[in-house]
Amino acid sequence: MIEAIPSWLWIVFTLGGAFSQTARNAMQRGLTESLGTIGATHVRFLFGLPFALLFWLIMRFTVDMPALDFDWAFIGWLLFGSLSQIFATGWMLSAMRMRSFVVTTAAIKTEPLQVAVFGAAFLGERIGLFGIVAVVVATCGVILMSWPAVSSGAQRPRDRWWPLLVGIGAGGLFALSSVGFRGAILSLGDGAFYVRATTVLVCGLLLQSALISAWLLWRDRKTLVAILQAWRPSLLAGFVGALGSQFWFLAFAVETVSRVRTLALIEVLMAQVVSRRLFSQHTSAAEATGISLVMAGVVLLLNT
Repeated sequence: MIEAIPSWLWIVFTLGGAFSQTARNAMQRGLTESLGTIGATHVRFLFGLPFALLFWLIMRFTVDMPALDFDWAFIGWLLFGSLSQIFATGWMLSAMRMRSFVVTTAAIKTEPLQVAVFGAAFLGERIGLFGIVAVVVATCGVILMSWPAVSSGAQRPRDRWWPLLVGIGAGGLFALSSVGFRGAILSLGDGAFYVRATTVLVCGLLLQSALISAWLLWRDRKTLVAILQAWRPSLLAGFVGALGSQFWFLAFAVETVSRVRTLALIEVLMAQVVSRRLFSQHTSAAEATGISLVMAGVVLLLNT
């Protein structure tokens, strides 16, 4: 039996995910100063896991739970998505320490374009002429908003361009993680989309929390202790992160990754508000124009 899903539902999920992710990124950025990149990355998973389990338990006792297909394909997709997301989050936080919050977010938002490229390279999906134009337009936007402003002080080229490259690399890893998690959701069979989405969320956070905790226990126990000591701000970041991930996974369960991640560009505008209000960072005319080009490129890609 095919599940009837309203055609607009994925839009609601995506907007909810974008809003939650912007708030979580801002919280994690502040935690990076005290916990370091790996520590702030771990907060997203370790403190998000209890809330994901709560979401699953609420669902468990309120709806019928269908049988799910936990096979090797599911495990492979879950590993692929989970590991990609771990490295993507670490790279994102590193870039945010080096460059404007809004510029970093915009660089990461090249993810929908990279999803299209990965689809063409690995799945044989052609993006067509308008798709190529979209890639060029968005790339020009990234270059424009990252163009170094004239400054009287000396600055090494690496300090100008490295944060941008790290941000784009994080976007690529987020694209791979989105593909992996959607693959995991689809591999669970034909059960209710919210059951499959929430189950993948719990399994992914459990795997990610275990991997990073084991790494810190082996290599950096002081950071692990610091994370536990900072449980109050971390708990809030974990809740917002789990809520955002729940929205993303629900959207992935009912719509293609490319469309979901394209609409998610609304996060760039949200990041501008956060930068102005929270971090007292201002967006230059060149940065604003570049962000507009990135958004225009992805919207064009969506309509090809």
